[in-house]
Parts: sequence; structure tokens; C-alpha cells
Amino acid sequence: MGQDNELKIFEDKKIRAKWDDEQEKWYFSVVDVIAVLTDNDYQKSRNYWKWLKNKLNEEGSELVSNTNQLKMRAYDGKLRDTDVMNTEQVLRLIQSIPSKKAEPFKLWLAQVGKERIDEAYDPEIAINRALDIYRKKGYSEEWINQRLKTIDIRKEFTDELKEKALQNYDKKAEEIGQNEIGEVERVVMLKVVDQKWMDHIDAMDELKDGIGLRAYGQKDPVVQYRIEGFDMFDKMVNDIKHDVVKILLNINRVNNVERKQTVKITSQGLEQAVNALKNSTPQESKEVSHIPVTNEGPKVGRNDPCPCRQPVKNIKIVVVNNVLKKGE
Repeated sequence: MGQDNELKIFEDKKIRAKWDDEQEKWYFSVVDVIAVLTDNDYQKSRNYWKWLKNKLNEEGSELVSNTNQLKMRAYDGKLRDTDVMNTEQVLRLIQSIPSKKAEPFKLWLAQVGKERIDEAYDPEIAINRALDIYRKKGYSEEWINQRLKTIDIRKEFTDELKEKALQNYDKKAEEIGQNEIGEVERVVMLKVVDQKWMDHIDAMDELKDGIGLRAYGQKDPVVQYRIEGFDMFDKMVNDIKHDVVKILLNINRVNNVERKQTVKITSQGLEQAVNALKNSTPQESKEVSHIPVTNEGPKVGRNDPCPCRQPVKNIKIVVVNNVLKKGE
């Protein structure tokens, strides 16, 4: 299942969806479905879903417990955990929401499922459907053609980069050795994961220290901590993948590595050290007892002037005398 979600259009309203290749099912964002059925904005639909979940739980419905969560790209461009339901669950959800659009939405769900089956047998149908969506949004034919060319060029460029990267990696494996490359991959992966995980823990500690400031922006610190924590975890995973690939593609084998001896131990020096350890007695290593420091001079009161300082008047006289002596 890919990271990016698809946008389905129902009466000019967008619904985020993902296709699961293994289960061969569509998963739709619950909040987007509720927004379509209730004609509410995103925030009101979220609040409605919270209220409906509590109501269904009190009624003992299994619909909420069977709800899944998938990473979907939110409207701010970030990937967030989103409550989703498959087609069967959405049909059950519709029964719990009074709406005039219930029947049209059921027909729309059936059409979405049929389109996926048709596209599996004929990919040209998917291209034509994308063209129809662009035309409904009001884009010109020139923009649509440029868009399709851009997609085609980007796909060719990506495929070429993947092919070259695999070729370079095969060359690295031959240079290092097919038997050693597995061990190198393991060491590099462990090193990068360890470093990135420690950095992530430090970053989470810093986030925890300052998350309370989100309340000044009328945001729940607990919710913001969870959202930003997920984003930081996703960034850590992407950084691990990037660094591992970068290191493996730039690693080189070095032959005939010589170890330099920084300290030279002679037989005479070694014998002296051993004899010194043998001849040493426990009394020589006895700890020196600490003697407390006591004041033998006169006791200074709390408000008495400091005895180590001269009066200001005497200091001025000494300075004047020194100046006069230098003048002579």
C-alpha cells in the first residue's frame, strides 16, 4: 500500500482513499465520508465522528472496534494517522447517519469499486478517468497534455535512476565481495539506526519540554505532541533509508590496512612493571586520611569588617605615595 492517497470526487467534494493490493479493498477516510453525508466542514465532521464513536461504543457496535488507521496525506500536506473503513464498513456507517445523500453515495461506492476492477484489466480506462477529472476541474487541454507529459517524463527519469543505482550497487558488491556485502549491510544499518534513534530520543525530549507552549495557540498540547511525534518518527525512518543507501553506494574497499602501534612495550619495561606490582604492599596503597581545616586565628563576627582588606583611606595613601615615588 503506497504512502500517497488518492482523491475521489463525489459531487465536487474530495474523499481520501487508498487501495490495498493484498486484500483488494478500498479504504476511505471516515471524516471525509461524514463531511459528504452531513454537508459539514472538516472540523465539524471530526467532532461528529468523535460523538458517533462514543454512541456506537455505548450501543455495543463492533463498527468502531473494527475501524483501521492508515497514513494519509492531510490537507496541510503531512502524513497523519487517519481512521478509515472499507466499502462494507462505510455502508454500515451510512445507516447510522441520517442523510439525504445516503442512496447516491451508495451508488457512488459501487461505481468506485467497478472502476477499480475495470482498470485492472485495461489501464487505459484509468488514464481516461484522470482526463475526465482534470476537465471537470476546469483545466485546459494544453495544461492536461503538459501534465501527462510531465508524469511520463518523471516516470522514465525515476526508472532510469533506479536502474543506475542497482548497477552501481552490483559493482560495489563485486568489489567488496559477495560474501562480505551482507555483513557490511548489517553493520551500516545498525550504525545508522542507532545514531538516528538516539537523535530521535533527544528531539522528543526537547519537544516534550516545549509542547506546553502550544496551548497559547489554542491547541491541545497532548494532541500536538502525538501529531508532531508521529511526523518526527516518519522523518527518522526516511533519514535512515537515505543514509543507509548513501553510505552503501559510496563505500569502498581498502586493502592492506596496517595497524600503527602507538605505544611500544619493551621486555625490560614489562618486567619492571610486573616486579613493581609484585613488591607493592597493601600499606603503600592505603588511603590518606583527610584532616579537616580549622581556623587558628581570631574569630570574625558576622558584621565585622573583613580582616584581609585594608581601609579605603589607607589604600588611597599607598597609591599616592607610589605615584610620588615614580615622579622622583
